[in-house]
Amino acid sequence: QVQAVESGGGLVQAGDSLRLSCAASGRTFSRYAMGWFRQAPGKEREFVAAISWSAGITYYADSVKGRFTISRDNAKNTVYLQMNSLKPEDTAVYYCAAAYQRWGLLSSPEQYDYWGQGTQVTVSS
Repeated sequence: QVQAVESGGGLVQAGDSLRLSCAASGRTFSRYAMGWFRQAPGKEREFVAAISWSAGITYYADSVKGRFTISRDNAKNTVYLQMNSLKPEDTAVYYCAAAYQRWGLLSSPEQYDYWGQGTQVTVSS
């Protein structure tokens, strides 16, 4: 079982950067593909980025490609989301999620086994 705790959210201006962290418990963190999702008020949860559990293959939503970077440090049981050139439309609660030994593009919330509680990101114009 994995417990994930996000941090790093906040209020920033358009064009600024933020780095989100997701610290996960458990000794098998390296066997989990990790993903970031976000949910804005009144909208469904949407995929942002994911990183595979093996080989560190990364995937991104088109809306964040070129601006966001997902990475992981298995020694620290942590996954990161570096967000640059933030836009007001990036405003949402950001969640990290873990999927045990799953392959490929994991862009659907149903593909994940564990979720963090979320961290708020607000981008003002």
